[in-house]
Amino acid sequence: MMNNSEIQSVKNKFGIVGADPALNRAIDVAVQVASTDLSVLVTGESGVGKERFPQIIHQYSARKHNKYIAVNCGAIPEGTIDSELFGHVKGSFTGATSDRKGYFEEANGGTIFLDEVGELPLSTQVRLLRVLEAGEYMKVGSSEVYKTNVRVVAATNLDMPRAISEGRFREDLYYRLNTVPISVPPLRQRGDDIYLLFRKFATDFAEKYKMPAVSLSPEARMLLLHYPWPGNVRQLKNVTEQISVLETDRDISKETLLAYMPPQVVGSNLPMVTPSSNDKTFNSEREILYQVLFDMKKDMNDLKKLVNDIMRGAGMHVEDVQMAHADMHPIHDMRHSIEELRGMEPSFSTDPSSTPVSTPSVTQIKAQRDIQDMEEYVEENFSLEDAEKDMIKKALEKHNNKRKYAAQDLKISERTLYRKIKQYGLE
Repeated sequence: MMNNSEIQSVKNKFGIVGADPALNRAIDVAVQVASTDLSVLVTGESGVGKERFPQIIHQYSARKHNKYIAVNCGAIPEGTIDSELFGHVKGSFTGATSDRKGYFEEANGGTIFLDEVGELPLSTQVRLLRVLEAGEYMKVGSSEVYKTNVRVVAATNLDMPRAISEGRFREDLYYRLNTVPISVPPLRQRGDDIYLLFRKFATDFAEKYKMPAVSLSPEARMLLLHYPWPGNVRQLKNVTEQISVLETDRDISKETLLAYMPPQVVGSNLPMVTPSSNDKTFNSEREILYQVLFDMKKDMNDLKKLVNDIMRGAGMHVEDVQMAHADMHPIHDMRHSIEELRGMEPSFSTDPSSTPVSTPSVTQIKAQRDIQDMEEYVEENFSLEDAEKDMIKKALEKHNNKRKYAAQDLKISERTLYRKIKQYGLE
């Protein structure tokens, strides 16, 4: 167990600010396990600073003079991640014009940090498990077994037991990675560390932009401490930088600070914003498609009601109206229905001087509809893919093309979003 002065020395070396006991415990575990070759899994919410702990482990280990490689598993496309990690041989796939070393070969004798390890495909998880258990791997397109001596430190912000129960992560790999767990506390649980970090960032940005450091009024400081900080340290740093650059008054009030905080959160001193009934979240791509179908059905019901009212106004019998409704296709193209209504408008003229036009019969309506139903798929080709593409485009626009936040909004993985962006040409 390290004493306080030793822990503070580590903090100073790696730029860690705070005195929270949970944070001190995480640093203590990282230093103690560094001298071993045990695998470590660092867990914590996005933005808490998990990337600092693999660096601590590497620098305090016997491997510190060898390579340290950090890999963001969630940012590498699924089709190329095996090649990135384990390498490939010439001709193994289109574009493989020469042999390539993977990260495990490059980091031999050193440490490799696998960030967002929960995003790895299941096939890659099998390969990684073999490396951890036997120190062996095969390059893509090769049957030759290679050896590597690499220390693996992984990190994730996923609920791993849930991912295992849903079949998205292998249980045996989880226990192999989680030989020594390190849990990094979220910022909202670190008390006065929040204000210490704010002062540190304010000072850093004052030096960077050559201006006086901002300070908080007592009310603003209280707001800072009670805000939940869903983006953790990363969000606090961004807010501090924005205030430092944009505010001319260096004494920040509560009202000014509140303007830089997203309102869709709940804090003990903040008003709760209740989502409106129109706000929707989706747990999967399937739910997005289901929602599109439900919306189409609702629009169809509205159109049927409109047709019903028009036909009644034209003097058609109730039985004819019901027969016409029964003939309608259950999922009808929107443009087709609107054009059909427009085509019937002349027969409803109320101008007494106009020449009367006979009301079309139910048989005529059905015949016209059957013909247009055959044409609608050629003319419109309206599909669920179009709706999915539109929702992804809107999510990217909402978050200024930041894929990570767009993926969180759509409730899909960042890798899936990356694949969809390429598929729909939204890059």
